[in-house]
Amino acid sequence: MIGENIIKVAEQCLRDEAEAILNLIERLDDTFENVVDVIYNCTGKVIVCGVGKNSHIASKMAATLSSTGTPAFAVNALDVFHGSLGVITNKDVFVAISYSGQTDELLRFIPCLQERNIPLVGISGNPDSLLAHNCTYHLNVHVKHEAYPLNLAPTCSTTATLALVDAIACALVVRRNFKEQDFAKFHPGGSLGRRLLNRAKDVMRSHDLPVINEDLPLGEAIIHISRGKLGLGVILHNDEVAGIITDGDVRRATESLGEKFFYVPVKEVMTKHPVTISQETKIETIVNILSERKIHAVLVVDDSKHLLGIVDSFSCYV
Repeated sequence: MIGENIIKVAEQCLRDEAEAILNLIERLDDTFENVVDVIYNCTGKVIVCGVGKNSHIASKMAATLSSTGTPAFAVNALDVFHGSLGVITNKDVFVAISYSGQTDELLRFIPCLQERNIPLVGISGNPDSLLAHNCTYHLNVHVKHEAYPLNLAPTCSTTATLALVDAIACALVVRRNFKEQDFAKFHPGGSLGRRLLNRAKDVMRSHDLPVINEDLPLGEAIIHISRGKLGLGVILHNDEVAGIITDGDVRRATESLGEKFFYVPVKEVMTKHPVTISQETKIETIVNILSERKIHAVLVVDDSKHLLGIVDSFSCYV
């Protein structure tokens, strides 16, 4: 019975927060577009500030903007009031987040921003608040109630606010025509950055390659393929890549050749003219090749078709 109540509480919480987000859609208007425009046209930085739980949302917004082409950082409200105001220039845009719109720590330095004509974007749940009346643009994130059951802790309100700042970031991505390649520049350590910036030479296996003589009987070839642990063997002729034999080729050969399988030379069943790439080929291109050709590995060769290494699908995502 207790377990059932717990699940019901969780379900209601998720419904409440989902409803809070969906209710924001009808409030998307010219003001939202103006906010996107003022940030897009900002020649300085976007400075985001929140108090309490909204300070974490401010940090999230700044991080998301920074990673998608908009220089931004979050500041502590008390720090701004006690000296950090000096980091703000007339080229910047300031974003203040306060659900009540009455947070004293935020309101105290608004006159300083107004005096310097710094655009102020206010995000609150109260369109009649001091923040709403004294900012350049106000975005309303009002929610009917916080999540069940106490209607006390910020839940729906913080979820709605987080969703709205993400919507701003998404709109800016489209406005800037921000591409995967651009994203990778700001995430060189992430998997996407690795795929877009690294090349075959960075991930290819270049030692203990499963090279097989073209006259080797299939019965012996499967041993070399197994030892290579790549599910394939590479056939060279005069030090040039002549073909490839894969686990799939071996399975098909066993079905078609029957008892002859163990004695037929590799060259009779190998795939000639396998897919090859240069060592400068980017990982993202390799991923596309593997997907389009429905293969699990490509051979890396030089201009003379000499084998340099092998890149398999696992290498592309590690």
